[in-house]
Amino acid sequence: MNIQEKLDEARSAYHSLMTGTATVSITKNNRQVQFNQANKFDLKNYITELEIELNGISKSKRRGPMGVCL
Repeated sequence: MNIQEKLDEARSAYHSLMTGTATVSITKNNRQVQFNQANKFDLKNYITELEIELNGISKSKRRGPMGVCL
């Protein structure tokens, strides 16, 4: 499964979870992983990781907010 397919699967699972499905499952690292309302933020983080990987952006390149000195 390529990154885009993983991302599509994760987004579909997140949509199902947000629209009333009690539990959803996806394949992550060759394992079946289940998500529910209690850990929906873990699924959202996984989606973000896939988006970063798909767009070729390294996590190490991400920077925090810029400080302002007065």
